[in-house]
Amino acid sequence: MSNHIRITKQFFFESGHALYGYDGKCKNVHGHSYKLYVTVIGSPITDKNNVKYGMVIDFGDLKKIVKEEIVDVFDHATVFNQNTPHLELAKELQKRDHKVILVDYQPTSEMMIIDFAKKIKKRLPNHIELHSLKLKETDTSYAEWFAYDNI
Repeated sequence: MSNHIRITKQFFFESGHALYGYDGKCKNVHGHSYKLYVTVIGSPITDKNNVKYGMVIDFGDLKKIVKEEIVDVFDHATVFNQNTPHLELAKELQKRDHKVILVDYQPTSEMMIIDFAKKIKKRLPNHIELHSLKLKETDTSYAEWFAYDNI
């Protein structure tokens, strides 16, 4: 019997976005101090000769993946749906040397977390699975993604 353990690491990044076609304040460009919780699941390494003995995954290895795929990309960037007229605004900001990310979805927390899950899953070692993600947009509002909801 193997012992499955969940390991979670928290990340922070600042990002702006605008929701094209939305009927509220969030149609305007605005930003959030995002908190991302990444939880992976696996069994601790049992090989006593492995430098990672006793770990499911080295927190440093998980940090490297999430930093490269998410934090370094999205931090202090403004995210726009490239399939809307916001594309013109994005191009203007890019001309003025602003960090802009164009995505093929509405940049809500819900859609961002789906994107993040795909990117993180691709980079995880074979013996580790992504269990869940939690993306806090504000202290009181967040989206969650769970692997077992997406089988």
